[in-house]
Amino acid sequence: MLIYTLPLVGALIGWLTNYIAIKMLFHPKDEVRIFFIPIQGVFPKRQKDFGRKLGQVVSEELVSVEDLTAHLKEKATSEAILNHIAMRLEEGLASRLPHAFPMLAMLMSGDRAEKIKSFLLEQISGLNEELIDKLSNELEEELDVHRIVEEKVAAFSSDKLEEIIFSIMRREFKFVEMVGAVLGFLIGVAQVLLLSLPY
Repeated sequence: MLIYTLPLVGALIGWLTNYIAIKMLFHPKDEVRIFFIPIQGVFPKRQKDFGRKLGQVVSEELVSVEDLTAHLKEKATSEAILNHIAMRLEEGLASRLPHAFPMLAMLMSGDRAEKIKSFLLEQISGLNEELIDKLSNELEEELDVHRIVEEKVAAFSSDKLEEIIFSIMRREFKFVEMVGAVLGFLIGVAQVLLLSLPY
């Protein structure tokens, strides 16, 4: 009768084995020695390597400095930005100029005001592009996405790293545990069938 419990025992052993294996990815957090054999969780042991590799992937495949500067240039020279500048110029010429320079405002007819606005907008647009180019060049020289990500990950505590990875891979870890249970159960069933065969 006890042989029929083999599938349940196998399922328990399969689940427990994978559960312990997943836990040992993160524990022990600090190296311990058992019979002179050093043991430490995979992620705490290789946290710096993990940060270095993640930084490389992020900087090369996800967010490069070139992508950031291209996006910055696109936004800074977009029609919406230029329209906003034009609107502020128009407001300034219409409301603030008469208070600041009453005599000058009296000499500015509609055409003159429009020409001045167009001239100022052209100058500001050129200056804006020049400023963005300068800022982009400085970003490309100074911003190191790879290093920033690597340092951030290296600075995480072991608990924080475990929390982040579990938040991303919780379902996958549960799936691995269940696979262990199912395989253990199937092995137990196979054992029952083999033991039940007549000799």
